[in-house]
Amino acid sequence: MHVTLFLFMRKLEIITAHGPVHTPCFMPIATKGAVKTLSSDDLRELGAEIILSNTFHLLLRPGFEAMRELGGLHKLMRWDRALLTDSGGYQVFSLEPKISEEGVEFRSTVDGAKVTLTPESSIEMQIAIGSDILMQFDDVAAGTSTRERYEEAMERSLRWAKRCKTAFEREIATKLFGIVQGGTHMDLRERSARELMELDFDGYAIGGLSVGESRAEAFRVAKATAEILPKDKPRYFMGGGFPEEIVYYVSVGIDLFDCVLPTRNARHGTLFLWKGDPSVCVSRAFEVACAGASSTLIADELYTQVRITNEAFALDQSPVDRYGLLEYSKAYLRHLFMVHEPLALRLATLQNLRFYLRLMQELRGVDLNA
Repeated sequence: MHVTLFLFMRKLEIITAHGPVHTPCFMPIATKGAVKTLSSDDLRELGAEIILSNTFHLLLRPGFEAMRELGGLHKLMRWDRALLTDSGGYQVFSLEPKISEEGVEFRSTVDGAKVTLTPESSIEMQIAIGSDILMQFDDVAAGTSTRERYEEAMERSLRWAKRCKTAFEREIATKLFGIVQGGTHMDLRERSARELMELDFDGYAIGGLSVGESRAEAFRVAKATAEILPKDKPRYFMGGGFPEEIVYYVSVGIDLFDCVLPTRNARHGTLFLWKGDPSVCVSRAFEVACAGASSTLIADELYTQVRITNEAFALDQSPVDRYGLLEYSKAYLRHLFMVHEPLALRLATLQNLRFYLRLMQELRGVDLNA
């Protein structure tokens, strides 16, 4: 892996079996093996170098044996670039299962059947999927938890990290990332980070944020955690977020990001539109982020959000975004939403993912000496 360090930004080339990943990088989310409304060809044309899929949901369907027989997710979805898999740890937070030292017992969201995930079975499933970057299985506490719950989750995640590392080393796989936990308590975060570093993972994720804490708390904890983590390995902020949040996290040395926001907002008719030339917008936003400006000021330099179903766009024949979805007018996209045409969801998703991926492209090109 090649790493170039800048004053406030890192530019990495992460080498995988399915090609390089250049950071800063945003990973579109293909939870069940697809980014909703888009094909793998669409993702390639948008310039995505890596996507994220979910171990828990793929374990439910098609299942471990079927996934192995099908030759993994790359082959199944005709995706020839890098793939990262969430371990199922997020579902520990979102589905409120039964947690024990051995692992986690869920109820299937498909048929209510009992589903058990352990650190070992999570790694086994991720290997069956064919992931290029595997995540350790972790215990994720909600953002409103007590200190005792944060500490319990952090300590269990460390024990599970060791079990994941052992299971991973028994198999042929590519990269395994550890996940720093500890809520908003920096003493717990520091302990988690340092013990994970002793295990020598291929990269490190900052987990357990964007789960209910304030944005200011997330910023504080992410920055302080990034300062502890190794300079020569990738740092991944899990689940964040808005464009202004990503710019801030990049400014404090974080490399990889994922979020459902661009695709989920698109399906509800909310679009991210550039305020002007993307290279100028991103350069200014990054500059104010490095100067310690608020997230509101960072956002003000970057983009506007519009609800395309608003009556104001009924006769607006200007392009959806002259730096993005240039081919269609706002009036046409609004019409598609109003008559419930599936094409509306696809076009809006293309616009929002194009915005996010262009944001990362421009961040990689920021000239810090200008």
